[in-house]
Amino acid sequence: MEYVILTIGVVLSVAGIIGCFVPAIPGPPLNYIALTVLKLYDGSSFSTTFLVITALATIVVTALDYFLPIWGGKIYGVSKYGIWGSVLGMIVGFFFFPPFGMIFGLFLGAVIGEIFFGKEFSEAFKSGWATFLLSLLAILIKLSVSIVFTFYFVSYFF
Repeated sequence: MEYVILTIGVVLSVAGIIGCFVPAIPGPPLNYIALTVLKLYDGSSFSTTFLVITALATIVVTALDYFLPIWGGKIYGVSKYGIWGSVLGMIVGFFFFPPFGMIFGLFLGAVIGEIFFGKEFSEAFKSGWATFLLSLLAILIKLSVSIVFTFYFVSYFF
């Protein structure tokens, strides 16, 4: 049974880290589930307070992942075309040039969307750059949380 729990936890942890880069995979929630699986297997591994705090961190990071680029985009004047362009560019980049294509696709999509909206290239570039940087910040925050959760899983399992 111990190997099954370890395997499930490792698969969830690795998938969680990959999910920090792939939009369709929820990174930190998978890492949180790995911690919960370990708690269910060995009730003494984590306190309930620890799991509540990590659940709150998971919720906050997941919300930031969705809202940070949009919020930042509004501050820098990104239009709806720029936001939709960044989403479409990220999806196209993911399928044609994974994994880095989605990051650069996000940037190019935002710029193209802003140009389509009627902005000059320099202003469209600035909007695309802001969307790109804030998306990278969201990825780094998710990755940091996922790595910390994976560390806790590994350290408590062994």
